[in-house]
Amino acid sequence: MNSIHAATTGQARRNKKLLAEAKYLGDSITSKVLPLQVDIAHATDLSQDQIDALEALQIDAARTAIGALASLAKIGELDHLGGGLELLPALTLTLAVTDYERVDFTVEHAHTSVGYFAALSAFGFVDARDVVNGFRQSLDIPGHVSWLPGGTQLNGGRLGVMVPAAVGQALGKKARRDDGAWVVTHCGDAGWISGQALNGFVGASACRAPVTFIMHRNGIQLGGTTRSVLDKDPRPIIESLGIRILEIPTLHDTAALYAAYREGWRLAQEGTPNLIYPTGYRSSEAHGVIDLNWFGNKYGIRSCVEALASKHSVSMDRPVWVPGSLMSYRDEGSMVECVFLVNELPGGAGHHDGHMKGRDLATVLAEPMLQQSPAQKAVLAGLRKMPPRRVVTNARPAKGSPNLLLTDAQRAAAKLPAAGDSTSARGGSEAAYAAVAGAHADSVFIVSCDLDASTKLGKATALIAADHAFQLSIEEQAAAIITNGLSVSSRLPQLNVVSTFAAFYEGIAREGYDMWRYQRNLTGVNEGLNVAFHVSHVGSCTGRDHFSGWGLDWINIGLTYLPYLHRFYAPADARAAFLAVIDTAAHYGGHIIGIPRDNLPVLSRQDGSGPLWEATDAWEPITTFRTYKGAEHAILAFGAPAFVAEDAAAKLARKGVPTDVHIINGLPLEARMLEHLLAPYTAGVVTIEDGLIGNAYTGVSGFAGLVASTAADAGLPVRHIGITDPTTAPADGHMETWAHFGITSAALVKAVQDL
Repeated sequence: MNSIHAATTGQARRNKKLLAEAKYLGDSITSKVLPLQVDIAHATDLSQDQIDALEALQIDAARTAIGALASLAKIGELDHLGGGLELLPALTLTLAVTDYERVDFTVEHAHTSVGYFAALSAFGFVDARDVVNGFRQSLDIPGHVSWLPGGTQLNGGRLGVMVPAAVGQALGKKARRDDGAWVVTHCGDAGWISGQALNGFVGASACRAPVTFIMHRNGIQLGGTTRSVLDKDPRPIIESLGIRILEIPTLHDTAALYAAYREGWRLAQEGTPNLIYPTGYRSSEAHGVIDLNWFGNKYGIRSCVEALASKHSVSMDRPVWVPGSLMSYRDEGSMVECVFLVNELPGGAGHHDGHMKGRDLATVLAEPMLQQSPAQKAVLAGLRKMPPRRVVTNARPAKGSPNLLLTDAQRAAAKLPAAGDSTSARGGSEAAYAAVAGAHADSVFIVSCDLDASTKLGKATALIAADHAFQLSIEEQAAAIITNGLSVSSRLPQLNVVSTFAAFYEGIAREGYDMWRYQRNLTGVNEGLNVAFHVSHVGSCTGRDHFSGWGLDWINIGLTYLPYLHRFYAPADARAAFLAVIDTAAHYGGHIIGIPRDNLPVLSRQDGSGPLWEATDAWEPITTFRTYKGAEHAILAFGAPAFVAEDAAAKLARKGVPTDVHIINGLPLEARMLEHLLAPYTAGVVTIEDGLIGNAYTGVSGFAGLVASTAADAGLPVRHIGITDPTTAPADGHMETWAHFGITSAALVKAVQDL
């Protein structure tokens, strides 16, 4: 552990230096930006000045994005310039209607980030020069959508994930202030088919979320045209999931796009989630003949279209489909090649991974579509002379900050089992959630997966309003991500709980945890959101369900995400579970609570004077459970097997081998806490847990791995009790199952004696 401590200290020093160099990150950032804001609730349409201003900002942003890729080209790098430019026409309008209270937004296809950062610079949230010189080369402006002043809190990662996350954010806003809450979500024409997105659409419909999705239907993906990768029309599929489709020809007509926004907002207020879908242009009675002539004339780039057509012997009379959201929009040569590609014409090329390698920046910036008209210049100059709009962006509270607190009287009122009772720890967590919901009904949100009867969230759910409780059936993955979205819907104290079985989290819903890896706070730190993942039926202690219901890796998963957590809890009985939930609610941040299913004895004090924990006790990471005079050995029990350790210690005492027992209630442990705990036990320690602890091929893992490292540095003998081979097991009660895996008091006694 000494080497780990040294590495940790060194990394902390480097982190501090990197954060100190950031320009747009901190606890609170005040931005002075263009006073261009549109009230979607009252403005029925845009004025010509507003249209000119928005289109001028599109051009400014496009020039910045192209400059950023030219900067990357100098170091041999590229990025998604095509998608970044395509994002701009709609994103600039979104930024104009966003007020960061009622109305917010996010971006699902987050690889379009160069357009996102460029749009923020056009409005004045960041300096365009910083985007040009810092994109993908700085902490402030990385290669995927990340939170900056004026931007979205929901940092994008994997395609599709932001669909359910935006649904959660919209539901939280609606519940907190039902007066125009709305979340706009930009998405591509690839991520919609992911499981997260499809489940998110179902969740949006089932919960009547006030959300509008905007599909940037450009017809191009990484491997080629969208049709060649997946030839499916999104509309009937998404519509069948309960999303209203709003068709418009193009996202490039600002006035018509705003009309679609207004309709999307209106539907959202009725509880009808919707998707704006640009159909593009094809030859039809409505549009007439759509050919290469029409395309060139429509966008004022006829000479560019003619040049490519002539080079590849393509007739300008060739009918084409012109997408309603053009990849590489305004970068004329690339944009034309993209249209040729989606129409399977020679000379076509995809610019999903767009770049400026080998291209002259001045020449590209001189192209007609990147020039502002006199009217656009004039209105933008006028805006810049007006008093700026002041926008304050505050970071989310630091993990561990006070959240939903209960008085001693409120805690003492809970009915908890007596010492010696045999009962499920679920009863303790049930009482705690009900106590918190009863005291803070307006601040508790619960997302369920048709398992409330088993995870014991039903009592708490009954105490909160219908718009604070969401039932998503067996969509565990979407439920976890929706809860992540709920957590960023408000700065008010809030408990956001999602519950299901450990086996489902391990196999289905883990994206809910993994999303934390790329959720950056405004401080610049990627960290867990204010969510309690209530993971029931942990370990092999799951009745007689056999492997299908087991969560054998739950401790290792908790350790994996520990850097992003405030706490990871492993309660040993019902009373410990009560304290874990109360502690979760009391603190802001990411939490995982692992609750065993089967009955465990309620632990008592060594003198028999009562239960080990009272309802008014403070939660503690380590509880000294049993002590014996002259003990040179110790057993460290992680959660549920604590009563087994108690029995083993009593047997060892009778054999003349005094052995103390300490219960580890959760992690992380404070610096050096484990070292200090182990120091007196010069003859060694034994750990016990109901989870995978590795084997000779993998090395030690689980809680055992943490203790093994510390004990090795201290030169202490150590043994571990846990699951080493999960491949064969009985379908039996939990004590018989534990016996099969060697999780017994006899095994503990032998392990201590073998030390």
